[in-house]
Amino acid sequence: MEWPNEAYATALFPSLETTTESQIPALPTEEPVWQIFAEGKERNLKHQISTLGSARIDLIDRSTLLDTITFDESKGPVMIEQGAIIEPSTHFIGPCFVGKNAVIRHGAYIRENAWICSSALVGHCTEVKHSILLPGAKAPHFNYVGDSILGKGVNLGAGVKLSNLRNDGTEVYLRIGSSRVASGLRKFGAILGEGCQLGCNAVTNPGTVLGVDSIVWPNATVTGLHDKSSTHR
Repeated sequence: MEWPNEAYATALFPSLETTTESQIPALPTEEPVWQIFAEGKERNLKHQISTLGSARIDLIDRSTLLDTITFDESKGPVMIEQGAIIEPSTHFIGPCFVGKNAVIRHGAYIRENAWICSSALVGHCTEVKHSILLPGAKAPHFNYVGDSILGKGVNLGAGVKLSNLRNDGTEVYLRIGSSRVASGLRKFGAILGEGCQLGCNAVTNPGTVLGVDSIVWPNATVTGLHDKSSTHR
């Protein structure tokens, strides 16, 4: 199939071509970007996080963290880079990574295979699982982010949910125009291009892709793949 531009990382995350930030996952370039979530795929997100432990990362001294910050490393390491801000009563399940200058606010829940890049924000009562927050992305208030990618400058309003699983548990399909196309994934949330703004209590259905600078109004529900600067009411 010939995929539209918004299926590819180069169109969705153009700032990555010139970024000097370190510790950013390598996104697919020759295939749709959501293939980074595919099980068994070489260089998928799980694989990249599993190899981070061998990289030279200046990790935070956990003895400086409050006792209310808890860790479960039964499945893999929790890697928090020096300079990250970790507020009280947060919980981390490894393997996961938090970059320098990232902020993890009170009550956040960082689950397996979450990659929180530098200067990204995970806020109060937000849950992130098997997802990427690229530098400067924000999920600040009561959000769910599952099997998703948030680009630079993305902001989720309070209560925004990026749903990643169909009610019947079967493969996620993308709506592209009048077509319905298989994603190859059972769990697939949303891919949000740089600068996307989602209003309070908006919901993206599984397999949603929004091009750069798209806007979702409060309380709206969005489905499908959409061009840059699209508006959803």
